[in-house]
Amino acid sequence: MSTTETQVRPGLQIETRLFIGGEFVEAAQGGTIPVTNPHDNSILAEVSEATAADIDRAVAAAREAFPAWKKMSASDRGRLLLKLADAIEADAEYLAQLESLDTGHPIRDVRNLDIPRTAACFRYFGGIADKVEGTVVPVDPGFLNYVLREPLGVVGQIVPWNFPLMFTSWKMGPALAAGNTVVLKPAEITPLSALRVAKLMSDVGFPKGVVNIVPGYGHVAGQHLAEHRQVAKIAFTGSTAVGRKIVQASATNLKRVQLELGGKGANIVFEDAPLEAAVMGSAFAIFHNQGQACIAGSRLILHEKIADQFLDKFVALAKSVKIGNPLDPTTEMGPLTSAGHRDRVLAYVEVAKEQGGRILTGGTAPSNPDLAKGCYVEPTIVEAEPEHRVCQEEVFGPFVTVTRFKDDADAMRIANSTSYGLGGGLWTTNLKRAHMFAREIRSGMIWINSYKRVHPGSPFGGVGESGYGREMGFFAMHEYTEAHSVWVNYDAQIPPFYKR
Repeated sequence: MSTTETQVRPGLQIETRLFIGGEFVEAAQGGTIPVTNPHDNSILAEVSEATAADIDRAVAAAREAFPAWKKMSASDRGRLLLKLADAIEADAEYLAQLESLDTGHPIRDVRNLDIPRTAACFRYFGGIADKVEGTVVPVDPGFLNYVLREPLGVVGQIVPWNFPLMFTSWKMGPALAAGNTVVLKPAEITPLSALRVAKLMSDVGFPKGVVNIVPGYGHVAGQHLAEHRQVAKIAFTGSTAVGRKIVQASATNLKRVQLELGGKGANIVFEDAPLEAAVMGSAFAIFHNQGQACIAGSRLILHEKIADQFLDKFVALAKSVKIGNPLDPTTEMGPLTSAGHRDRVLAYVEVAKEQGGRILTGGTAPSNPDLAKGCYVEPTIVEAEPEHRVCQEEVFGPFVTVTRFKDDADAMRIANSTSYGLGGGLWTTNLKRAHMFAREIRSGMIWINSYKRVHPGSPFGGVGESGYGREMGFFAMHEYTEAHSVWVNYDAQIPPFYKR
């Protein structure tokens, strides 16, 4: 174990240094960032703090690595991503404990969802790397016009703290498969799993400089990365407010920008819904990962005929959720990821009360004294009106609003009443209604009789204040490549309009 690794559990070692140019290195200015365990707010590690000088070093390493990585055959790039997927699966239990300790995400969910999805994403893009094709455009006789898809160069990527491991794969997978090199800044409060992935990438043979991992504060490291004139693209997942700053910072060299921002998902339950499935699915939509998900179903919109029946079951289910230490495999909901965020979520309870909202359950920290030191919030259900702040602003916690509707037009009006447009769901057995609502709800993704389903081949992203651009699939490969048009005058004839 190196002197800069930290051991917090028997056999669990944490890398704390930056990863630049294929090596773990100390930060240029020697600063560190405390990383805490949200279960009890104890310190897990002091991670090196990247500043502008470190971002410059990382970009330089990525620029140096780019020509060879671009020229490497796509199938060879793909094979490295496939090896990485295998390494993640082999390292699954270590990663599960690390991610659960760092984020508060219940370990059963990390094991069953986060790690399989992470490996699947790298494996998907490993397989797709050599399948991105150009096109031939039918043009004038005597000419051939073909279009290549070329990598952009050095891309900067900023991932959030709610699903740090999974989002690392969502960002890096398509960028690397397409032939770009990467400088990735994980969130300063949850950098540990990204640094572990860096080690695995080194172990399986990724060339030096192709990937660089630089934990740092957003207003310093993130800002400099977004402004950097030698970065061709910045991809960001996080809040809408920070997304606006990213766009402004990108203007230095008019770099390409991809944003996956906030959400306020409408989850509509019609009078003909499969009620038991709707109750269980709606609970997963909002309470999974303590509601810390941009696609969370945070607005329950219930038909007035079934609202009371639904709420009896839904409130009872919320009260039965087992809250506890995320490392306990029986825990269903862990702590929020930081004390500051816990306080923000609880502040919205007071906002709801001030505007006349009715707290149906929750709204406080758990009474269990074993959880008193942690960042816990009970599952919270608030009945409120569509114009209330809690129905318009992203709370990002185990906090769901309930609004009733009379008919389909009323439901559509409520669903489309926010500035966000990331994910949404509806529960109905009426096929015509399902397809009509799926088409008309202003959202990048819609789930019918389900919620929060994702797949590496299916596009993920939003509209409006939820951002632009798409993760996943061939859509993501196009986000990380440029169309390069080539014209060939193959018979060398001078076109008539050239002649005098």
